[in-house]
Amino acid sequence: MHTKKSVDILNYFLTSCNYILFNKVTFVDNKSLPLNTPLIFVANHQSTYDIPAMIYYLRRFHGKFISKIELATAGIPSISFNLKHGGAANIDRKDPKQSIAEILKLANNMKQKNWSAFIFPEGTRTKTGKMKKFNVGGIATLLKKNPKALVVPVAITGSYEMVQYGMFPLRPFTPLRWEVLAPIDPEGKTVEEVVQLAEDAIREKVEG
Repeated sequence: MHTKKSVDILNYFLTSCNYILFNKVTFVDNKSLPLNTPLIFVANHQSTYDIPAMIYYLRRFHGKFISKIELATAGIPSISFNLKHGGAANIDRKDPKQSIAEILKLANNMKQKNWSAFIFPEGTRTKTGKMKKFNVGGIATLLKKNPKALVVPVAITGSYEMVQYGMFPLRPFTPLRWEVLAPIDPEGKTVEEVVQLAEDAIREKVEG
């Protein structure tokens, strides 16, 4: 509990650092999301800076990230520590067996501890803001163990512009926006249909 509180506070300050750059931060939450069922937050991915705001503003859901293992060892303040010690699924994309085992471990914890999950199904960050096709695999594994979990799309815009010159210098005066969209109930749908609905909802917000 103390670790979680510390992580929440650190990510509040990391998100607040955007104001040093005179960036505008807008987080549109969805207060109607249930707290008593696991949720799978599905988001497009524009930069590493997508993560702190999601951790902080959605902290009530005890969300754990599915992330590439390199981020857990990269020494990024708060983010790397949280990925390494906070129950995230840190996957080695070159090792399918390890990846599946990590996601299954998270899926079981979602079921037993009422955790939620964050996943970026594009598999990598965009450098142009143009979304890539969503991968089904990770979401399918989570849903197999948690068939009643709701899939919640999150549309992220502006983040890629902030890092268009790399990690330094970060671009100032950038409007950053996270919008939590209506949840998708997977009942009666294939995983492919659920993922496509999430992708379409996010793409409409991101690319218009």
